[in-house]
Amino acid sequence: MNNMSPKSCLNLRNKILLATVAILAAIISSCTVNEISKPPVAKIEAKVDTSFGDIRIDNYFWLRQRGDSAVIAYLEEENAYTKAMMKHTESLQEDLYEELLGRIKETDEDVPAKEGDYFYYSRTEEGQQYKIYCRKKDSLEASEEIILNVNELAAGHEFLAIGIFEVSQSHELLAYSVDTSGSETYDLYVKDLSTGKLYDDVIPNTSWSAAWGNDNQNIFYTIDDEARRPYKLFRHRLGDSLENDLLVYTETDEKFFLYITKTKSKKYLLQYSESITTTEIHFLDADNPTGDFKVIHPRQQDMEYDIAHHGNNFYVKTNENAKNFKLMKTPVRSPGKSNWREVIPHRKAVKIEDVDVFENHLVIYERQNGLENIRILNLQTGDDHQIDFPEPVYGLRTQSNPEFESDKLRFMYYSMVTPKTIFDYNMNTKDRELKKEYEVIGYDKSLYETKRIFAEAKDGTQIPISIVYKKDFRQDGTRPLYLYGYGSYGASMEPSFSSNRISYLDRGFAYAIAHIRGGSEMGRYWYDEGKLLNKKKTFTDFIACAEHLIKENYTTNNRLVIRGGSAGGLLMGAVLNMRPDLFEVAVADVPFVDVINTMLDASIPLTVTEYEEWGNPNDSVFYTYMKSYSPYDNVGAKEYPHLLITAGLNDPRVPYWESAKWAAKLRANNLGDNWLLLKTNMGAGHGGASGRYDYLKDVAFRMAFIFDRLDID
Repeated sequence: MNNMSPKSCLNLRNKILLATVAILAAIISSCTVNEISKPPVAKIEAKVDTSFGDIRIDNYFWLRQRGDSAVIAYLEEENAYTKAMMKHTESLQEDLYEELLGRIKETDEDVPAKEGDYFYYSRTEEGQQYKIYCRKKDSLEASEEIILNVNELAAGHEFLAIGIFEVSQSHELLAYSVDTSGSETYDLYVKDLSTGKLYDDVIPNTSWSAAWGNDNQNIFYTIDDEARRPYKLFRHRLGDSLENDLLVYTETDEKFFLYITKTKSKKYLLQYSESITTTEIHFLDADNPTGDFKVIHPRQQDMEYDIAHHGNNFYVKTNENAKNFKLMKTPVRSPGKSNWREVIPHRKAVKIEDVDVFENHLVIYERQNGLENIRILNLQTGDDHQIDFPEPVYGLRTQSNPEFESDKLRFMYYSMVTPKTIFDYNMNTKDRELKKEYEVIGYDKSLYETKRIFAEAKDGTQIPISIVYKKDFRQDGTRPLYLYGYGSYGASMEPSFSSNRISYLDRGFAYAIAHIRGGSEMGRYWYDEGKLLNKKKTFTDFIACAEHLIKENYTTNNRLVIRGGSAGGLLMGAVLNMRPDLFEVAVADVPFVDVINTMLDASIPLTVTEYEEWGNPNDSVFYTYMKSYSPYDNVGAKEYPHLLITAGLNDPRVPYWESAKWAAKLRANNLGDNWLLLKTNMGAGHGGASGRYDYLKDVAFRMAFIFDRLDID
């Protein structure tokens, strides 16, 4: 060094200093990350309960105390841990977000629907999170009238959801309701569409149903009880004090939800009391909103029915002695069950899902062999026909058809390779008119293939699986596969299209939907075979689907990703306890996993109403059965797959603590070193982020977790 010049010495000292600083910074950074990245450990406070001589110990019951600062601190600690563990994926998340966003036509418009003198539609604008609701009078060439800009309502709020959106019979007033927390409790507003001004009549804490009387002055609305069950129906007259609102009806049976709607003909208001298995409907002439509601048929246990008005008659869809439903007809003047006459008989192989009425036609939405059909019945000639669809696996969705006198039916068609497409179908000529195919930027459907395969369940039942992949997919057992399932409440998981899914398919994934029992894909029998004391079939069906996909070389267990949310989160929890070795990565969104504790607590939202779905654990038979599969109660010393659990702090359907308790117990019992992350949205509810851009960021986060754990770019 003695031979070096002073300048060279200075440069060397600077280099050494910079290197030392860099090393120290790396050490500090590493220590900080390692400290944050230590999994949170929830404190143990044992709560002991006994049912039927069975002792249950809940070490994490304290996490239910939302008002306790320690609970919020724990959730924030979990969020910080998740953020630290996912920090190295932040650039991937951003890339994925841009990729997802790049497929969406940000400025777009729905197909207008004519009602009265107006064409109603909604549209989106680039950079705006929410929809803008608009209309045009007389012609689509008329000037646009913005009737509600949700972006303006959302200003200053992290979350915003619209509940009801009801235009009065005169088209002069708009009733809409707003939730700014995700709690699904809404403030109801009335807007004068001619002036744009709001009435002073703001009704707080309403539920999700409301309907106008035809006098354009009286509006009916429902409110919730402490368990978030809609149970009271009120009538409010514009301009009157809320204290003068008339209590029209109180639903005292805790198993029943109460809601209000109006027939398509606009002639009658319908008051529904509805449990999971039983219906009671009252009706009122909408031209006389101050009159008294009259019952159509009193509630009859395990009998469901639905009403559509046509002229002097009601059409009645019912499952009385007809598990897959039949269609009846009854006069409005004397609608009791003794006057019901059969229009379409019960068919064991065909389920009637819905009925729409037009002046000259009935539209019957049916399901057969796991696929939806549309059947058109001409009321003038008695002829009927079905609409043909081009693909072997597809889905349908009803669209707004507000005009009773029309001969055109509007519906949405899609498949796992076909983006949602809107058609107007002439029910007389059988011609269909393409109104809109929603654009997916850069997507070429010819590169992808979809089909339906079947897995054999434990009892020999054939379980349908809808699957999609890129045509160059190699069925050699090396490819990753994403398997989705739900299987509850009779909800059918349709083979729908998702532009977000392309990010998986283009990376070599196959994407599959397991149509397991507990849904209604194969009819009402399918639902009954996956509920109450048959519930475990839902889980074993899903496992059978996963095993079949592996057996047929679509994937292998160390490349298999599974996901479900809410009751589908129950599915995730159950199958992870039963077969943790079968899956590599699992995502459980707002999962219902604490089955026994929740269903034994009638103060929790939805508990009593759910007895007809899961069973009442106050009965020893149901208690024993439910405990045998309850994910929280069956966590054991096992090596669980990589797991991402999400929750919403304001979720009224599945409280945040179910996710938090489950994550804590899993972490205390997990024998392996796979990741276990809990991500709680501290400003949202059951559905997560409300804005469309925020939603895409959540999708990108979930996607980055999956890709990272599978080591996929």
